[in-house]
Amino acid sequence: MSIFQSLVKKEVLHLVRDFRTVTVVLVMPVVLLLLFGFAISTEVNNVRVVAVTDRHTDETRLIADRFRANPYFTFGGTVSYREAESLLRKGKADAAVVFRTEAGRLKLQIVTDASNTTMAQTSAAYIEGVANSSANAADKSAAAVVADTLYNPQLKSAYNFVPGIMGMIFILICAMMTSVSIVSEKESGTMNLLLVSPVRPRTIILGKLVPYFLLSCVILTLMLTLSYTVLEIPFSASVVHVVWVSILYVALALALGLLISAVASTQVSALLVSGVMFMLPVVLMSGMIFPVENMPLPLQWLSCIIPARWYISAMRVLMVQQLPVTYVLTEVAVLSGMTLAVLALAIKKFNAQKR
Repeated sequence: MSIFQSLVKKEVLHLVRDFRTVTVVLVMPVVLLLLFGFAISTEVNNVRVVAVTDRHTDETRLIADRFRANPYFTFGGTVSYREAESLLRKGKADAAVVFRTEAGRLKLQIVTDASNTTMAQTSAAYIEGVANSSANAADKSAAAVVADTLYNPQLKSAYNFVPGIMGMIFILICAMMTSVSIVSEKESGTMNLLLVSPVRPRTIILGKLVPYFLLSCVILTLMLTLSYTVLEIPFSASVVHVVWVSILYVALALALGLLISAVASTQVSALLVSGVMFMLPVVLMSGMIFPVENMPLPLQWLSCIIPARWYISAMRVLMVQQLPVTYVLTEVAVLSGMTLAVLALAIKKFNAQKR
């Protein structure tokens, strides 16, 4: 058995014996994926709506009937101005639709509770859509408005969260596990013994990385299986590109963990560096939750150094839009450049330690 194979076997045995850690590492991605896919949703359901009108007409009755029939609304009926204000103040209604008749034409005002901005914006858009469709139905001369939603016609929030969760999980697990594993050997003194041995630093590094790479491939398989089955992300031939781009991202995450382990001296410092450098930037500045385009220009430039930004962008194109890989060549080039640069820097740090 070669030295490289011995190092890989040693690290695999270390992982297998630490059963609890491996279980957490495998279960955490599944829990987060299902949590963001089902429990944490940007979709708005059961919008509580009341109507206020100065006079009942066929048009107001038609709109009210549409609110009652629409599954997104819980229609509270017609109330007075004071009752509507009281319901909004007490949080018993999310929106009020005020009908006024001026010069023989019906005018509509939407009043929403904006203490929850997401609920307010979405419910206002829903109400406006119902009102416009009712107006078109009542006025035969009105031009019909046809809206098409590309790539995600049902507006499922899982389509947005799955690429983001994958980007966060691989950075956290691969980087943290790799850095903590190597730093623990530095603390126990075994790493120093390896560094003073005739074994080349790159052999030591690859021997440490291969088991975590294989574990990451298992995690990738679990996440893709859940995404395409339970969360119903559309399956297509682009899954091949999803896999190899994800493998490239995993290699980058492992290289980052290796670099942290070369800099950190204790496991606690390695965890702190990994958490501060990856957790917050990935969640806040990668486009996982908040669009990068909406950020101030300096923060957009800063987000360019966050690997998850490029990976999440590529996954949305490949998994959700299902476009050819030629549409993500920029993201792939950036991830490849980052991987080579970080890996070269990590190896240089280890070479310096050996000297």
